[in-house]
Amino acid sequence: MQTDVISLEIPTAVLRATKLPAQEIQHEFSKELALALYQRKVLSLGKARLLARMTRWEFEDLLGKRRIPRHYTATDLEEDIQYGLGHQ
Repeated sequence: MQTDVISLEIPTAVLRATKLPAQEIQHEFSKELALALYQRKVLSLGKARLLARMTRWEFEDLLGKRRIPRHYTATDLEEDIQYGLGHQ
């Protein structure tokens, strides 16, 4: 998977105020950003879970724990049903 790198400037005071071990900060910030962007419908579930560096199942579990609704329409359901019926 190809990746581009962007930098996000976070004030030192904010980093020092986090109650996380230093080695967990980047992952937690990425996860929180992914959740926020998914919730705002800026990222799809697939792209958000990539940003969070989680499996689909881990990310969906986290959405449930945070009570963030999944963006799943009746059209999505119909497409999934048709896909499933065609691949038995």
